[in-house]
Amino acid sequence: MTLLRAAALAAWALLATAAFAQDRIEVVTTTTDLRSLTEAVGGERVMVASLVPAGLDAEEYQPKPQDALRLKTARAFVRVGLDYDLWADRLLLATPNGAIRRGAPGYVDASYGIATLEVRGMSVGPGDGHAHGNGNPHYWLDPHNAEVITATIAAGLSRIDPESAPTYEANRAAFLARLNEKRAGWEAKLAPLRGMPLVAYHNSWPYFARRFRLDFAGFIELKPGVPPSPGHLAGIVRLMKERGAKIVVREPHEPQRDVAFVAEKAGAKIATLAGSVGALPQASDYIALFDTNIDALAAAAR
Repeated sequence: MTLLRAAALAAWALLATAAFAQDRIEVVTTTTDLRSLTEAVGGERVMVASLVPAGLDAEEYQPKPQDALRLKTARAFVRVGLDYDLWADRLLLATPNGAIRRGAPGYVDASYGIATLEVRGMSVGPGDGHAHGNGNPHYWLDPHNAEVITATIAAGLSRIDPESAPTYEANRAAFLARLNEKRAGWEAKLAPLRGMPLVAYHNSWPYFARRFRLDFAGFIELKPGVPPSPGHLAGIVRLMKERGAKIVVREPHEPQRDVAFVAEKAGAKIATLAGSVGALPQASDYIALFDTNIDALAAAAR
């Protein structure tokens, strides 16, 4: 009798779990950063998948057939915008799921309301280092912008699930409280780097630099996806020596050879930072992303 009762309870638990999973709102994001922030806002009400796997360059991502399948049943789609994930437009146009297309209730552009940096029109000037005419798209790398991003996500989730709007706002407030508790410690760790010139491979860091008062003096990659010329590398080494730059920032997916070359010639250290959640194993969520990067930079400055 006891065994029968235990089996019945186990079966009920499995059915309840399956029913709960089916009741959760399917959300697809373009990046792991937006997945982490959507999970923070949505909590147990959502089931979130990122199209770009952790560790890949989201700007150069090529969608897979399984990405189109994910969109078919999604009730919300969250993207970076600002020309960062342009490849997602092809997926949205091809999907029969009209609920997540641009203008539909389930479509969320997380850049809405963000004060963008480096807006230069539609042209790319010499030494620009970034090809996005609508502004540098790496806005999630300022933790202060999480307030705006999570507000946009909460509004999107509330449009398709209005009954849970108070839950989304409560989850968002709890997340922002945890984030705010970290800020003073992060700023203290990076205080020794204020005014210290840095060099990076790709121009991913203007929002991060503005928040923590860092000075990125140059970029190894002159234009996205174009390897630097020997002349540009020589110029970067000269700049580093003139400015006293002793740290070169590299993301894990970026080429190591050119970074190692300029670091060796200028007598600098290499700091490997995660540009997105999951790019390094320890950057497992949005808050851990900043813990990881700030610890790496502080260690390189010692």
